[in-house]
Amino acid sequence: MSFLVLLLVLVVEKFSALRQRFQRDGFFLGELARLEVQRSLAARPWLLLIILVLLPAVLLGLLLLVLKPVAYGLLALPVHLLVVVYSLGRGDIKASLGPLRDAWRRGDEQAAVHVAERDLGLVAETPEALLEGVENHLLWHAYQSFFAVVFWYFLLGPVAALSYRLLALIAEQGRNPALVERAAQLRHAFDFLPVRVLAASFAMVGNFLAVSRVMLHELLNWHLSAWDFIARAGRVAGELSTPRVGAEGVESLASLWELLLRSAVLWYAAFALWTLFY
Repeated sequence: MSFLVLLLVLVVEKFSALRQRFQRDGFFLGELARLEVQRSLAARPWLLLIILVLLPAVLLGLLLLVLKPVAYGLLALPVHLLVVVYSLGRGDIKASLGPLRDAWRRGDEQAAVHVAERDLGLVAETPEALLEGVENHLLWHAYQSFFAVVFWYFLLGPVAALSYRLLALIAEQGRNPALVERAAQLRHAFDFLPVRVLAASFAMVGNFLAVSRVMLHELLNWHLSAWDFIARAGRVAGELSTPRVGAEGVESLASLWELLLRSAVLWYAAFALWTLFY
């Protein structure tokens, strides 16, 4: 059933408006804000994580356990699909880069700076640094939005996928420093394996030798963040030279996007073979 769910996820992903209808974070973020300011919980970040992440994960696991024997598990299929769709990243990265690409095609560097700050929250001192930041942002967003969720769903099921997204929301939206730090630590642990699997995929569909050199040096480096790891691997896999703005910058983004698409096809082919033979 996992592979069928992942195929359906691709269908839903094509209709971003439908995906956004499922990705409603208002209730969770409201509870996060409410619990963070409670004096009895503010100094106990691990208890907050138990309430905000572990409790929903346990409830989801119990629901799936109840639904599993009903109708040969068919009732669990829509639950799996809804959870995975909800667990995907927020926003449409390809659409958000559209105005920036248009500015670069026109050669309007000043407009590109304003668009990057407005749409992506990126600020850079030079156009070349801005392009490099946008490339890294694209790689990171694609990883945490899609690849990490798909990896944990296929490996451990919807409970793991949901836990990853809840930790990401807390790390990004939380205001309690201790809570945000603990959530970021757990998310780092979640990212350690899938980000390296994705880098290996880059090696197989991109520049194998260049990515291999990066992975050999940093494969077991626990302290290297997932952002830095995927940025290094993606840039060398895509054979991106010194960043250049304008039409060449647009081409580099297109090259990275194609690299990500090839990696996604590779993952789905591997999932299909695993499902077929196991």
